[in-house]
Amino acid sequence: MTEITRLFDFPYYQLEKHNLEAALVTKYDGKWTPMSTKEYLDKSNAVSRALLKLGINKNDKIAVISSTNRTEWNIMDIGVLQVGAQNVPIYPTICAEDYEYVLNHSESIYCFVSDLEVYNKVKKVQANTKVKEVYSFDYIEGCKHYSELFELGKDLTNQVDVEARKDNVKPEELATIIYTSGTTGKPKGVMLSHDNITSNVLNSIERLPLSGKNPRVLSFLPICHIFERVLIYIYQHAGASIYFAEGIDKIGDNAKEIKPNLMSVVPRLLEKVYDKIFAKGAELTGIKSKLFHWAIALGEQWEPYGKNGAWYNLQLSIANKLIFSKWRDALGGELATMVSGSAPLQTRLSRIFSAAGMQIMQGYGLTETSPVVSVEMYKNKHFKLGTVGKPIDGVEIKIANDGEILIKGRNVMMGYYKDPEKTASVMTGEYFHTGDKGDVDQDGFLKITGRKKEMFKTSGGKYVIPTLLENELKQSRFIEQIMVVGESEKMPAAIIQPNFHFIKEWIDRKNKNIEKTGEAIANSQEIKDRIQLEVDKCNTHFGKWEQIKRFELTPDEWSIDGGHLTPTMKMKRKVIKEIYIDLYNKIYNP
Repeated sequence: MTEITRLFDFPYYQLEKHNLEAALVTKYDGKWTPMSTKEYLDKSNAVSRALLKLGINKNDKIAVISSTNRTEWNIMDIGVLQVGAQNVPIYPTICAEDYEYVLNHSESIYCFVSDLEVYNKVKKVQANTKVKEVYSFDYIEGCKHYSELFELGKDLTNQVDVEARKDNVKPEELATIIYTSGTTGKPKGVMLSHDNITSNVLNSIERLPLSGKNPRVLSFLPICHIFERVLIYIYQHAGASIYFAEGIDKIGDNAKEIKPNLMSVVPRLLEKVYDKIFAKGAELTGIKSKLFHWAIALGEQWEPYGKNGAWYNLQLSIANKLIFSKWRDALGGELATMVSGSAPLQTRLSRIFSAAGMQIMQGYGLTETSPVVSVEMYKNKHFKLGTVGKPIDGVEIKIANDGEILIKGRNVMMGYYKDPEKTASVMTGEYFHTGDKGDVDQDGFLKITGRKKEMFKTSGGKYVIPTLLENELKQSRFIEQIMVVGESEKMPAAIIQPNFHFIKEWIDRKNKNIEKTGEAIANSQEIKDRIQLEVDKCNTHFGKWEQIKRFELTPDEWSIDGGHLTPTMKMKRKVIKEIYIDLYNKIYNP
């Protein structure tokens, strides 16, 4: 049996244990196209043989940029790692100038891209980098297709050299450099070894409920981020068929087609799914409308492990049959679990989806911790609302005197690439400083309370943790995004992006005389008054010095392309403040 100590050991383990006919499945020209475990490895080995013929040496860097998750990415991942080179995944949505920075900083000498849009961005800067050649997964005129590597590597005679390279890759050696999207400044290159990631994968496996013969998973969170990448290795180990979604906008359609048992999500996606469900429910009339809202109210009261008692469970079974079964059908009907990471999830949504039979397991981690630190699991009482679960085996959590979460374990990164000073600044001995604040309760559950750097002090000398206010207010259906401000100012305030989709539906439902444009909604006193009610409700949970005294609405949506959000949907606070500086000044200098 293959001992798993390097990342490329996972598919070989799958070949021995599961040998799937549909290991990796991507949709091409409207048709789901499966690739078996054997073909996956045959193609990866062909890539490895070709890379040797191209003169790739140990520790050379090869960049991979893909707009969507797909089979080809995984073939390249194994093909690169087997020869002792490093895979440098790059977020597809960053600008060409950031491509140039990452390609140069990593000293990547080859680049593999998914499509024309990414190719054009790379070609724009290639002359300023060390990249010798660009290959594409799609067929693009004037660009080499990655299948040329299969042709170059079809001669098996140098497979013995590939095997020698594999044997020479040690678990403690560098596997990948992942450039964090970063909410400020240039991306940092996080160096992760084979052991960092494989130990994290093996210690996380027991927390994911992947059971039965050949479970199906839907993958769509960016594979260039370590969260989804680790899940891909977990799925391979579990013998799951991995279906790669066509895009975030096609998740519902793809889920109906493949009927996944599990998928990973980010809170932002769940918020959008829920808003869409609620908008449809709001269109109902009569008894159907009453049943829908009754089921929602019931879901909001859900508690784990049957704590609500027999009468509640009876009502819930009726709600499941009449209402929640339709929700499950919209996502394929067999989705029992979703794993959520990257940002805090509203407790309300965790309750509602769990009540609907699609339990959400929250996890916590960082790129620097490979990434999993803790994750919930429903069995063995490892689930508690409002927390991110208990730490996985091999990971130790310590809370510093100032409340910062410190992490120790084999999963802690090797350091930041070419930046020993930055590395030293986040380490105390073997403990990594996460920059997050939290606490561990008496049962061992970790709760995140905010970002250390995002905490600010008002001019009155009072500390405010903006994320606590933001998470509370994002539970409102009227609010899509919110950034609490007030550093060195006399009071906390907020810049709010309204939930335009919900508000437009609300305007129709309430027969309001408000024009349904972003500008009109942002300037409507009636809508501001309605959102003020949400702010007032939130403020009752906080001390006077923390309460939001004023807010302004933005006329447009915050997005990755607009620069408001990182590729993992985190707010770029400095950028948002700059974009809406007029609104900020209006708050503090009316």
